[in-house]
Amino acid sequence: MHSHYCKILFETVYFDRTNGKESLMLAPERQARILKELQLHEAVRVADIAITLNVSEMTIRRDIEALDQNGLARKIHGGAMRLARLSALEPGFLVNVDKELDGKLAIARQALEMIQPGMTLAMTGGTTTYQLALVLAGELDRLRSLSVVTNSLKIAEILYRLQSDCDLKVIVTGGERTPSEALVGPIARMALNSLNTDICFMGVHGIDADRGLTTPNWLEAETNAAFIQATSRLVVLADSTKFHVRSLAAIAPLSAVDTIITDNSVSAASSELFTTLVPHFTPAPATGTTSIRKTS
Repeated sequence: MHSHYCKILFETVYFDRTNGKESLMLAPERQARILKELQLHEAVRVADIAITLNVSEMTIRRDIEALDQNGLARKIHGGAMRLARLSALEPGFLVNVDKELDGKLAIARQALEMIQPGMTLAMTGGTTTYQLALVLAGELDRLRSLSVVTNSLKIAEILYRLQSDCDLKVIVTGGERTPSEALVGPIARMALNSLNTDICFMGVHGIDADRGLTTPNWLEAETNAAFIQATSRLVVLADSTKFHVRSLAAIAPLSAVDTIITDNSVSAASSELFTTLVPHFTPAPATGTTSIRKTS
């Protein structure tokens, strides 16, 4: 990575033109705001974004330059244009819920085998963790006395209706709602900072050997990092399309991951690579159980 780009990406101070005082703001946070606007509009103007964020137009031009260099947006005269690539944008829940459904169901069934009665579980937002919630809902007579901490509105909705019948406790973090129906931000992080969970089942937008777990949403990255800090064991649920994908914001390196559960469409090359990078790498078959463990 060029040193010039590093300087742009990690710039933290901008000048508040309203009161003449310096304020702290991370460049990735500004860039996430630009990408969020590009989800709503095909193109954005430098002048409009500068007014919205109360920073100089030069700062926004540098942010757009960084996004362009990283392949997340296209720099145009006077602004930026949207790129039609899912790794750069945050799709809504309904956009993804039916994609790779067979693989997500297989992953969910495999993950269910890790749950024991009396556990405290964390489940982050995402369509694969949503499938786990659906599968779990059918097994609550067997898996009693569970506590589930989640920032997913969809997961909370499924499990909350059942909690009075099966000794289930559902804890929702609170926070700012995202297109993927997750609650993120400072309120969510504060809630997670006071909790401890046995297992965290996490959905991600991308998994990369070098960059680790990533998401298009800066606030979701911070919230998911808080989930990791609060758990004893991190289990990532990711279908085979998520591998070798880098999104805007890093959640955590692969060294934080205990287990990755994926579907059986994952390539042999990806299986071989990620088996060496995490303690447990499990391609879930449609039936039966398969687990690849890291050898010492």
